[in-house]
Amino acid sequence: MSTAFMNQHTQSLAPGAANSPTPERQRWFLVLARNRESTLLVVLLLLIIGTGMAEPAFLSWHNARDVLLNVAITAILTAGMTVVMLMRHIDLSVSSTLGVTAYAVGSLFIAMPGLPVPLAIVAGVLIGLAAGGVNGALVTFGRVPSLVATLSTLYIFRGIDYAWVHGGQINATSLPDAFSHIATGNVLGLPILVIIAAVVLAGVGYYLKFFRGGREFYAIGSNPEAATLAGIRVNRRVFVGFLLSGALAGLAGVLWLARFGTVDASTGKGIELQVVAAAVVGSVAITGGVGNVWGATLGALLLGVINISLVVLRVSSFWQLAIQGALIVLAIVSDTLLSRRIAKWSMKKRELG
Repeated sequence: MSTAFMNQHTQSLAPGAANSPTPERQRWFLVLARNRESTLLVVLLLLIIGTGMAEPAFLSWHNARDVLLNVAITAILTAGMTVVMLMRHIDLSVSSTLGVTAYAVGSLFIAMPGLPVPLAIVAGVLIGLAAGGVNGALVTFGRVPSLVATLSTLYIFRGIDYAWVHGGQINATSLPDAFSHIATGNVLGLPILVIIAAVVLAGVGYYLKFFRGGREFYAIGSNPEAATLAGIRVNRRVFVGFLLSGALAGLAGVLWLARFGTVDASTGKGIELQVVAAAVVGSVAITGGVGNVWGATLGALLLGVINISLVVLRVSSFWQLAIQGALIVLAIVSDTLLSRRIAKWSMKKRELG
């Protein structure tokens, strides 16, 4: 009996061999796993088509415009959260930073009615940078876990906002028309606010993919010890990541003011959970090192469309929250199972040479 026959016979009796997926199935599964943004896009399109069939008014341009305006601000916050999560950290203070910034920029317009809009935007970004600097200092120099540090600043910034606002609010009538035009104006049919968000997201996505600093975020999240041995200045990079997240939250605060006009001490309250949910649904791994801005943006868009679909279909607010929670759990579980399967196949492939 030949050796080849013995080997073939042994392989056929190997445990699990009969149940192992065929190479063709493996190939399609790997292609699907490595293009999660495409999967999200398909789910999004199916959701839009399904809701449109149930309620044709959902497919109107007016509704699509509202979705884009609402998601644009969340997507900017999600981009900053993506940067932080890539390094195995989290920034829960983005909602408070947004609220403080929105009120501060509105107060600037009241104190200086002739303030140029670009300067107001810069002021908002600088306020966000300061908030991000506090978070970054606590995490890198204070060695405080990011969950604890940003949860603390979430309440500290909100407390400062409440003390400052003191029951008052800023109305749209206090804002110059040129500033409100950011949300109401259009260029080639698209709202200016959406175009600003698209440019920001493209810039952050390009930086993460093609610049050394952006790649270092992934390296730190994949293996902090190896990143240190490779010469990456981990603390400085983590600090920069929190600065970036804070700056984007500041910009989101300015755009929030332009979009809604009226802000008070509760502005943006609770939005940090939506941001984390969008990043997780968009395949940004909570264990770091995996994900990108485009997936996170699709996650934000998917959640935004789901929220509006549930309202259009007259689903109660309780079930809206429950469905969001279920989506987060589903995304984390599927991502974990997918990562284990890919790692198992990669190891098997290396063993077979």
